[in-house]
Amino acid sequence: MGSRYGGLKQIDPVGPSGETVLDYAVHDAIRAGFARAVFVIRREFEEAFRSSVTAKYAGRIAVDFVFQSIDDLPQGFDVPAGRERPWGTGHAVWCARTEIAGPFAVVNADDFYGASSYSGLAAFLAGASGATFAIVGFRLASTLSDNGTVSRGICRVRGGRLVSITEERAISRADVGPGRRFSGDELTSMNCWGFTPALFGGLETGLREFLAASGTDPRAEFYLPAAVSTLVSRGAAKVEVIPGSDEWFGITYREDRPHVAAAVRDLVARGAYPARLFA
Repeated sequence: MGSRYGGLKQIDPVGPSGETVLDYAVHDAIRAGFARAVFVIRREFEEAFRSSVTAKYAGRIAVDFVFQSIDDLPQGFDVPAGRERPWGTGHAVWCARTEIAGPFAVVNADDFYGASSYSGLAAFLAGASGATFAIVGFRLASTLSDNGTVSRGICRVRGGRLVSITEERAISRADVGPGRRFSGDELTSMNCWGFTPALFGGLETGLREFLAASGTDPRAEFYLPAAVSTLVSRGAAKVEVIPGSDEWFGITYREDRPHVAAAVRDLVARGAYPARLFA
């Protein structure tokens, strides 16, 4: 549920035939060779997702659902009083631990990453093993919204590998440019990842530490970029950085939707996508 958007932005249409951003993600994943999609959702949204998603993809890719429940926690932890919201993106991925047996990608359902992001991750995952992962990074300047501030994970990279991710909040276009807070060329994490199942052990360790330190804060969230950054800093993981070569666009605010729809129409006009994805 997008708190700033005010609804299920993942299933709002942006394509010429009613396609969603999620549809384009699945389409690009199928083209790249992915054979299964696991949607991590809240249980109360199951009916909406099944009616909007499952039938559309039938025969094209296997579909499964995982429910991110606030009471799905490591042994020894309970939901504190006052907690109502999910535990964040790191917890969402950890909730899929019983459904994932091989190398896998992680993406946000409301972000458009472009076909090359999925093909790049597929190529990496074809030879992935152990705790060596990948991230597709995008230029900060191309990930901002005209309709408000955004939070972004700024990547520090050395020799093609991730060194750290720092969460920066309330970034506006006025913060980017010569002599300003950011140059705009910084590589940014938009939660487009390639992992092996080795991630889950490290995620659980991080989740335990997070719950012990911040679990009583009703608004604290266990973010995936921060969790992976911690694993890298401890030498428990290596992350190769794949620069995003396609334009990223996404929906943070309801006012972003017309821009996304226009960008999709342009891609369709250029022949990058068919006018109807799942005819």
